[in-house]
Amino acid sequence: MNVHDQLANLDPAARAALARRIRSRLVESEAPAVDHDVVIVGGGAAALTLALEIRSARAQTRILIVEPNAHPVPEITHTVGESTVEVSAHYLRDRLGLGDHLATAHIRKMGLRMFFSHNGNSDIAERMEVGSSSFVPQVTYQIDRGRLENELYRRCVAAGIDTARGRVRAVDFGADRHVVSYQGDDGAVATTARWVVDASGRNRTLPRQLDLKRANQHNCNAVWFRVATEIDVGRWSQDPTWQARLVEGDRALSTNHLMGQGYWVWLIRLGSGATSVGIVADPAYHPFVGFNTLDKARAWLHEHEPQCAAVIDEHEQQIRDFRVMKKYSHDATQVFDGAARWCLTGDAGIFLDPLYSSGLDLVAIGNGLITDMVVRELDGGDVAARAQISDTLFRSLTQMWLAIYQDQYALMGTPAVMSAKIIWDVAFYWGFIGLLYVNDRFVRITDDPDFVPHLDGLIALSNRMQRFFREWAAVERDTTSVPFVDLYAPLNFMGALHTAMMGPSPDFAAQFDSNARLLRHVAGQLVDAVLEEKSRRFDDDAVVRQVQAWQRDPLLREWRRIHREDDATNPLSRGWIVAAAPALAPN
Repeated sequence: MNVHDQLANLDPAARAALARRIRSRLVESEAPAVDHDVVIVGGGAAALTLALEIRSARAQTRILIVEPNAHPVPEITHTVGESTVEVSAHYLRDRLGLGDHLATAHIRKMGLRMFFSHNGNSDIAERMEVGSSSFVPQVTYQIDRGRLENELYRRCVAAGIDTARGRVRAVDFGADRHVVSYQGDDGAVATTARWVVDASGRNRTLPRQLDLKRANQHNCNAVWFRVATEIDVGRWSQDPTWQARLVEGDRALSTNHLMGQGYWVWLIRLGSGATSVGIVADPAYHPFVGFNTLDKARAWLHEHEPQCAAVIDEHEQQIRDFRVMKKYSHDATQVFDGAARWCLTGDAGIFLDPLYSSGLDLVAIGNGLITDMVVRELDGGDVAARAQISDTLFRSLTQMWLAIYQDQYALMGTPAVMSAKIIWDVAFYWGFIGLLYVNDRFVRITDDPDFVPHLDGLIALSNRMQRFFREWAAVERDTTSVPFVDLYAPLNFMGALHTAMMGPSPDFAAQFDSNARLLRHVAGQLVDAVLEEKSRRFDDDAVVRQVQAWQRDPLLREWRRIHREDDATNPLSRGWIVAAAPALAPN
């Protein structure tokens, strides 16, 4: 059989693959030589994970990481982002193969846990608690960022990925190659690359050069420090009822949040034996100048969280560092450009809020999209249109995610509303973002445009629910007497959404439709319950007006209809709606 006959007998997929290989060789032969296929600016978790992901997807890719810091870095570092949730845990463990390292060098996390303000915050057992009584099946981690980044760096070196110490000063973009100029240990250096990815963190090298930086209206501030010892929230009370709430695990394994009006304080125990302590606050309630030094932060804790402050006082000689981030949340006008062959990842692009530990999730999602673009282009494909779609998708996702935080810190002083919001936010994350990620649907959106309207529908659901929480908080006057809300074990819908997210679905379309329907059912249950409870407040004009507005809202009516239809055959657990059922027995 001659070559012509062999070509004629190729199926369409094989013919397309051959065409791509031919185009790739033509591009390589015609384009000016470059030193590297990809230069990654920065050497933190976003940069190192991206390098490993690209190398795994395309083994021959020549990658250079240019970073200002030498390795190994200290295990107890200033880097924020010590808590992983399901997407980032899946990314590190399953996609990058770090399971053994995570299991042996870090701590298995027992979910998030919130304690709401009560009676001066001097006794944690008196505070309303939202958290799990047991581990959820999907394993997540509390990570020492320095320890993780050192392991990632070792793996990059072992994989043959080049590294250079230096600070990138500028990138000269060209049609066929880019020139990356950086200041190295021995002076100015220039290297060339086909692609440049900015993972420089808050230095934001390319956003500064290309005028991509964009502010958002989420103006919260944060400070944090590490204490070189274990601070165990579970020892703050010996009350037997409080201690008996957990059937397994330990409160110290959770990402613990001490919540108050306009603020939250985190306590994260780390595998190195240290504890991370942070204050995050809305300046409308707590001006940054009130806690922007270590002494001020400790005084602020004495005022707002005296029990926590007293424990830290016991270990004041073991406080190791202090860092501030004023107006930490930021946006970018663009994060991917396939035509110009540059991308942003991690904090160099978009950072939202630390509350639900979404930073590494955005790295996981963004790095997957970047890897897809880079590999396709290096293999001879035209990714300009694909990158534009991925850029729109990523920024739409972050805008939805931002609405979960923006203007929501006021709710932290209203336990009935905030506890319901926490459970809703986790359910939505599992049922939507987690499901899409484990099924690799973010990367495949470009190949499935018919899925976009379904995506838009769930984004609209999320955005309306976040507005509903603000509306509810504005008319909520009652305090709740429920001491504990278990956010997983007794809630049948949480179990269903969590289980569906744990691995690829055999029928993704059917699972997505099922999750979307269930989330609307859950939303309708909450709206129905709040409406029923608030409709009794006919003596308050503001409440009456809000109830009438809710009753007229077509989206809310639709969710209530779904709730009533589906609850007849698939009734949802009710114990999570504490405002509507204050007499319910504690879980």
